[in-house]
Amino acid sequence: MSDGTDDIKPVACTVKPPVYLQIGDAKTDATHSGVCVVDVTLPFGKPVNIEEITFKNYYTAYVTVRLLRRSPGQDAPAKWCTVLRDLRLMDNPHTEGGSQDYYSIHRTQMQAEPDHVVSIRLILRQPSSAWLTFSLEEIRVFPHVEPDPEKEVSDWLSDLMLMDQHPDLEGLPDPQTVSSSIQQMWALTEVMQSNQTTASIGRFDVDGCYDINLLSLT
Repeated sequence: MSDGTDDIKPVACTVKPPVYLQIGDAKTDATHSGVCVVDVTLPFGKPVNIEEITFKNYYTAYVTVRLLRRSPGQDAPAKWCTVLRDLRLMDNPHTEGGSQDYYSIHRTQMQAEPDHVVSIRLILRQPSSAWLTFSLEEIRVFPHVEPDPEKEVSDWLSDLMLMDQHPDLEGLPDPQTVSSSIQQMWALTEVMQSNQTTASIGRFDVDGCYDINLLSLT
C-alpha cells in the first residue's frame, strides 16, 4: 500500500464472490476457461472518486480493471470503462512468483479518471492449469481526497514561524565561544599595554654609546 493512503480510510464496499467462466455446458463440463470476474459494489447513491485499489493476490496472473462511472448532474445511464488492461501480477503464470503478494493500483496508473464510480469489475486471468483456483483477497478501495488549500497555507506558516524561532546556524561558531574568545583577547591587549615600556631605544644606541660600525657610511 502506498504512503498516500496511510491517513485515509477505505470506502465501505461489498465484494461479491468470484465467478469463474466455464467452457461448454456448466452442468456437464466443469473445465475452467482461466477467466474469473469479481464485482465490487460501492455504496448506493454515493459515487466515489478513487485514489487507489489494493488487494492481496491469490494465483492470479493478470487483472483488468473496469469501472462503472456515472456523469455528475446528468440523467444519462452509467457507462462501463476499461481503465487498466492485463496488469501482470505473476512473473510466470506457471510458477509461484508474485502469486500471494500485495498490490496497489493507483489512479495515476489508470487510462481514464476513476471519478464518479458506482461499481468496480475486476477481470482475472490465469492461463496456467497448474492452479485449481485463483482470485484476489482483501480488496480495498480508497477515495481520492483533494488537498485543503487552507490547511496547506496553515502548515506553511507554521513551518515559517518554526524557522524564525530556530534559525539554521549549522556551520557557524558557537556565540558563547566567540564571546569568550573576544574577552580573552581584550584582556590580553590590556595586559600588554600596561607592561609596555615608555623608554625608547635609539637606533644606534648600544649600552649608552654608539657603535662606530653602525655609524659608518660605507
